[in-house]
Amino acid sequence: MRTMHGNYWLPELFNDLMNVGIQATKPCTTAPATNVMENDNMYIVELAAPGLKKEYFFVNINDEGNLVIKMEQKDDEKKDNEKTHYLRREFSYTKYEQTLILPDDVDKEKIEAKVSDGILTVNLPKIEETKVKVARSIQIN
Repeated sequence: MRTMHGNYWLPELFNDLMNVGIQATKPCTTAPATNVMENDNMYIVELAAPGLKKEYFFVNINDEGNLVIKMEQKDDEKKDNEKTHYLRREFSYTKYEQTLILPDDVDKEKIEAKVSDGILTVNLPKIEETKVKVARSIQIN
């Protein structure tokens, strides 16, 4: 059984970010910046994707029940202006894939994803706990 304590359900990348802090950047990496949050009702994963459209994203649950986030941007085949060419070009998330092992309390049927203002947001609702009534009559034998 997976535990919900200590963010054990997150892959090492997310643990590194959460343990080291905001300044934990790796040079020459193409992985987008990611936020992982939790409230009483859900977990929220945000992935920075400036300029990318929702058509570039694929979010699904794989055969093992893990959340898979894929991002693939096809480079435009525009030719550079004859008088202008790149001396340095870093605007590119060409391909990215991350698998998240979900906690047991995620309702996998209600997961939602959207892209807005350059951020992919994946909402992972928690399973609603049904409160069992404990009041009852006890028969005396």
